[in-house]
Order: sequence, then structure tokens, then C-alpha cells
Amino acid sequence: MVGHMASEKHPAAHEGSLDQARHPLLGFTPRSLVVALLLCWIASHWINWTEVIARFSQITESVPPIPAVGMLLLLVLINPLVRRISKRFSLERREIIIVYVFLTVATTVTGCGIGRFFMNTLPVLFYFDTPENNYASLQQHMPTWLVPHDLEVTRRFYEASEGGSVPWGAWAVPLIMWGIFFLAVWLCMLSLSALFNRQWAEREKLTYPLLYLPMECTDGVDGDALIVRFLRNRLVWIGFGIAFLQNVTNIINSYNPAFTCIGRSFDLGGLFTEHPLSALRPMTLHYRPELIGFGYLVTTEIALGVWVFYLLMKLETLATAMAGIEIAGYPFWQERGLGAYVAMCVLLFYVGRQHIGLVLRKAFTGDPSIDDSSEAMSYRVTVFGGLLAFIVLMGWLVAAGMALWLALVYMILVFMVAVVYARIRAEVGVPLIWMYPYYQTYKGIRFFLGSQALRHNDSWQSATIFATLTFMSRGYYSATMGYQVEGYRLARGTGIKQTSMTWVLITALVVGYAISMTGLLRVYYEWGAGGMRQMSDWGQSIATAEYTAVVDYARAAVGPDVPRIIATTSGFVVALALMLLRMTFLRFPLHPLAFCMICSYGELVWGPFFIVWLIKSLVFKLGGMRAYRQLIPMFVGLVLGHYITAGVLYGIFGSFAAEGTRLYSVYFG
Repeated sequence: MVGHMASEKHPAAHEGSLDQARHPLLGFTPRSLVVALLLCWIASHWINWTEVIARFSQITESVPPIPAVGMLLLLVLINPLVRRISKRFSLERREIIIVYVFLTVATTVTGCGIGRFFMNTLPVLFYFDTPENNYASLQQHMPTWLVPHDLEVTRRFYEASEGGSVPWGAWAVPLIMWGIFFLAVWLCMLSLSALFNRQWAEREKLTYPLLYLPMECTDGVDGDALIVRFLRNRLVWIGFGIAFLQNVTNIINSYNPAFTCIGRSFDLGGLFTEHPLSALRPMTLHYRPELIGFGYLVTTEIALGVWVFYLLMKLETLATAMAGIEIAGYPFWQERGLGAYVAMCVLLFYVGRQHIGLVLRKAFTGDPSIDDSSEAMSYRVTVFGGLLAFIVLMGWLVAAGMALWLALVYMILVFMVAVVYARIRAEVGVPLIWMYPYYQTYKGIRFFLGSQALRHNDSWQSATIFATLTFMSRGYYSATMGYQVEGYRLARGTGIKQTSMTWVLITALVVGYAISMTGLLRVYYEWGAGGMRQMSDWGQSIATAEYTAVVDYARAAVGPDVPRIIATTSGFVVALALMLLRMTFLRFPLHPLAFCMICSYGELVWGPFFIVWLIKSLVFKLGGMRAYRQLIPMFVGLVLGHYITAGVLYGIFGSFAAEGTRLYSVYFG
């Protein structure tokens, strides 16, 4: 279909199947739940300090999240010691995997792109209202169960309250109602994950490259050895040392610029200063350890496609500049990405049509010949549970004041993007939470239809609620589906009940949401959200722009944006053409997922993937598959070294020296 990793499969793809053969399936045990809750609570305080109060590191933007990686290594290191003292209190490997999956979801929900972004957008209409922006005209369209209308509650949110007291009564109903919304969204995505679970894991045998880290780190953790085999591998520590050296030199350089550092990128755009070559700018070669490390597990054809598509789009930009064509926003990378993602989602349903047909037949007829006993959810629950969650979601949005057609189109686009992002995680494994056309599921509707289409029942209430939901598109909500499909694959590979993993994922979402919302309210009412640096460039500014746009629509209509419509359509056509070429010519080298990736975050990923392509081409030429496999631990060690040094160690240090760490900020997104 779209090409698998058949020629470059690595041990993580199928490792763990022996566990399942030797031991009965394991469920969500009480002690794994207790450990997960305890570590999640600790992580939430760490996240709030590093990302909200001090904001020197975005530790939840990494894939997997830094807190989950740190806690995983903590358990891997202490579990053998606990086992020697008392086997009763030590964890099985599968329990550690459950804790890890729980933390990937819960800490992501707590992080900057979900909890913080959402919370920062809610009170904007009330606190930032002025006669000039006329937000008062939109306040009537916000139901009281969505956000508190009490101006004193809002003021203290931004300016802090005496003693840090939180008006829980004012926030109780909105938080409960938004909790229902997020749970419905999560259940819809879970149903989609369950729908593609067997298709991707068994029929297409995708390799889920990012799972190499948790699988290898936990291999033997419940055995007699004090240190697991993976951490005894010298190549792991060579890679770790390289990443450690890069980060330490960069940190020292931020305090003392005279100290030579390795840096994080090289600006190639500085070479192009004269017109028309200046049109190639920006062009930055990033060499981030996690992208190179996990990128080594990506197929050579994907790596090739990423940098080739990047250069082709740059050459297109150069050609338009030479022709004297100037269009604001061109070449519309993200808009093309939306079209490409929609096309890719359509193809994924088409390729999986046989399996999906079996799921539907089992759900509607109960056909006994179709076995779904080992699935994450029974096929009936997958189909009807997903539909029920979607109906609840639509009812919630309509009750809030959103037009039904707009709610349908918007959320379907969000879920389509989520499916393709999950596919990228399953097949490619690129460790970027922003690897999707962010903002475009929201903007695309407006660009295609114009502002008048958003007016419903002679009112701007639908448009106001639509603007409030910008966080669903601009935050990384769609990307969380990646943790769902990876959780199911980990369960399949280590002998955890698939149904238990479903409950792990649901519980993690509920716990993550509760900890995120209560923790953020405590921080904001103690410190004052308006006095924190993060409020100047995250959440509030985006919400302000969208609410201002709605007010402006009432004054003057805005028509469809033709250049962006053409860009989105062209992205759809190119992705579709690439799919057809790969289905027709088996050795066609350019992968449609590479095109989706470059449209989403091309400026960041092309450099690391170019480096990886060069390295892997050389390795395969000189040493073949054996050499490639032997070097995998070194590249995973590179990832581990970066996450531990820049994420865990620097994150802990910054918790005690926040002012000092502001000279050097770490971003994993």
C-alpha cells in the first residue's frame, strides 16, 4: 500500500510475544494503578513548575513526554533492587508498561498543548474586554456552564487572589461540563484506535518504532539482574554521551558565550541574501538528538522523501520569486498539509476496508465466525460506543450554541487528522507532537466558506463557540491518539489484556484532566496568570485573535480565501497521486507520509532526516542489515541522553534554580 518497513524491521516490532506465550494475560492491577497515580501526582507538580511558573522547559512536548521517560527509567532502576528485598512489592514488566502508558497520556493532558492552552483561552472574552475590541457583544453567546461570567473570578484568575484561594464553586460546573466534552472526544478516538488496531498491528505489521525505547528498557526488569541488558550495552552510553555533551556545552554557552558549544542548528538561509535566492529563507539545518536518534529507526525511503519534498517545495518558492509572484503566506505549507492529511485518511479507510467490513458485520449481525475476543473493545462496543460518544459530542456542541453542520465538519476533520497522525506514529515513529497541520482544521473551514457561513440563526453564537474551540486545532489534541495506538501495540506485545489497556487509557485521561485543571487553577490563582511570561504568547493571544476576528465579521464579511483553497486542494491531489503511484509501482521511492510530514513541520524535520538518510545509506552499503541492527542501541541512547540531560536533569535543576535556567530554554516540540 504505502510501503512498510519490511526491509528494516527492528527488534521492537515483535519483541514481547514470548511473554504472552509464557504467562497469562495481565490486567490493570491495583498496585500498578497506585504507582501510576502517585507518579502522576509528582509529575504534575514538576510540569506546573517547569512549564507554567518558571517556563524554562516544555517537558510535555516531547514524544514520549519527559516525565513518562524519567519515571520509566526510575522504575527500571529501582525495581530489581526492590525485587531482591521483597518480590511481593516488585512490579512485573507488564505492570511497568502499564504505568508508562498511563503516564504518557496523563502527563500529556497536563501539559502545555492541552490543559494549559485550554485553560488560558476560556476567560479571555471577559478579562480582555474593552470598548475597542467589543468583546462584550460576544459574551452573551458563552453559556455560564462553559466559563464563569463573574468578573471578579476572572480578574483574580489573571491577577492572583489573596492567599491563592481558588473559587472552586464558580469553576465546578464548567470543569465538569468540559470534562464530559474531553471524555467524549477521547472515546471517539479510542474507537478509531480500536478499529485500526488489528489492521495495523497484524495485517499490515507496522513496526511502531517509538516503542523500541520502553520495550528494550523493560526487557528483563523483573529478572535477577540488577541492571537490564539494554542499559549494559556500551553503544547506548556512547549515544548517551554524545547527547549529554551537546546539551551541556549548549547550557554552558548560554551563560558564557565565550565557551564553544555544539549548538542545535545551522542557519543555511544566511547563505542566501540576494533576491531571488532570498526566497529560500528560512532554511535551517536542525540536528536535534531525538529526531536523529528515533529517525534512525525510520525507513530510508521515508527519510529520503522528507528532505526531497522539502527541497522541491523550496525550489517551487524560488521559481515563484523569480517569476515575480508575491502572495502573502505562500507556499502555504500547513494548508497543503490539511489536504494531504484528508487524502491520507481516506486511503487508510480504503485500504482497511476489508477489516472494517468485518468489524461492522460483527457489530450489526453478531456473526459468530468473526472473533473479537482478544480486541481492545468488542466490535459492537467499538462501533456503537464510538457512535454514542460522537452523538454526545455533537449534542454538547449544539447545546453550547454551535451549528450542527459546523460541529460535524470541524470534529470530523479533527478526527481525520488524528487518524493520520496515529498512522505516522505507528509506521514512521517521528517523535514530534506537532507533526500535523496544526490550526488548519479550524482555519480551513473559514478559508473555504468565508465568514458569512459561520453566521447561524441570524447570530454569531455559533462562530463564538467555534472560536472558543480553537484549542482543539491549535493545541495537540489530535496527536494524543498516537499514545492510544502505541498503548494497544505495547499490550499486544507484552501480554497485557487489550481490554485492560482500554481502561488504562480512559483512566489516564480522566486523572490527567482532573490533575491538570485543579493544578492550573491553583497556580493561576496563586501567581496570577496575567503575570506569567507564558500568557504573553500562548493561548490568550491566539484566543484574542480569533474572538477579534468574529467581532470583525459582524462589521464586514470576509470571503473565501482562494489561494489557500487552491493550496489545500493541491495538497490533497499530490498526496492522492503519490498513493496511486506507490500502489501502481512497488518500488516508487517517494512516500505520501513523507509529504504529509514535510507539509506539517518541514523546516524542523528535513535536516535530521537528511542526516539520518546519509548515515543509514552508508551503514547499509558498508555493513548491511547486521550493522544497521547493531547500531540501533547507540541511536536510541542518543535519544535517551537528550531526554535525560535536557529534560530530566535540567528540568530538576531548574525546579530549584528557576531564575538561572531562564537563560537557556529547552523545547521538544
